[in-house]
Amino acid sequence: MQSNWSIKELERKSGYKFKSFELLKQAVTHSSFANEHKMEGLKDNERLEFLGDAVLEIVSSEFLFVHYPEMPEGDLTKFRASIVCEPTLALCARELELGNYLRLGKGEELTGGRKRDSIVSDAMEAVIGAIYLDGGFASAKEFIHRFILKDIEHKKLFYDSKTILQEIVQGDFKEDGISYVLAGEEGPDHDKKFYVDVLIGEKVIARGTGHTKKGAEQEAAYRAIITLKGKIEGTCI
Repeated sequence: MQSNWSIKELERKSGYKFKSFELLKQAVTHSSFANEHKMEGLKDNERLEFLGDAVLEIVSSEFLFVHYPEMPEGDLTKFRASIVCEPTLALCARELELGNYLRLGKGEELTGGRKRDSIVSDAMEAVIGAIYLDGGFASAKEFIHRFILKDIEHKKLFYDSKTILQEIVQGDFKEDGISYVLAGEEGPDHDKKFYVDVLIGEKVIARGTGHTKKGAEQEAAYRAIITLKGKIEGTCI
């Protein structure tokens, strides 16, 4: 079980001081942990996640509306989706090392739940919901700007990397297609690391690593974009 001291460390990292510390404790409590401690009356973070998701959507919508005044509605919707999707939120949560502070059941703990994007991203939304309830919209907005909307173009590039790479290859390497090849894997089943090469035609352009094959493919595509942009434009992103 995570101690109050440990969760206090998360509070410090978040930059927000809770009036009701119990809300933050609930935000990091996974349903598996709550189910194992029913007699203690613990609440899991699912309702806070529901609330945080709604707050995140309106804050990110406002941010894009203000900062991208020429972008049409359809593109704004796609951009917002890339911000609030599971992999992006999990990436943002790494700055807080949020996975280290989660209260998980024994099964989730043993199967690598602290590193699972779905669990960490849900907890990130739950923290947003907890801050909103405790300190209001302005406090939640400040947290979202600090940890999610910062460096937004880089995040968009990373999580749209496979699509962007496909567009680059179609425009500049019409005769060759893209393929992703598993180059290796290591580690136990609950903490596996995958290595994936991305090829244009038969040439390896870049290699990515990740805890899932999809994640490794995304990183490989991102690294390939950096390489190709440098060759095509003489510059790096």
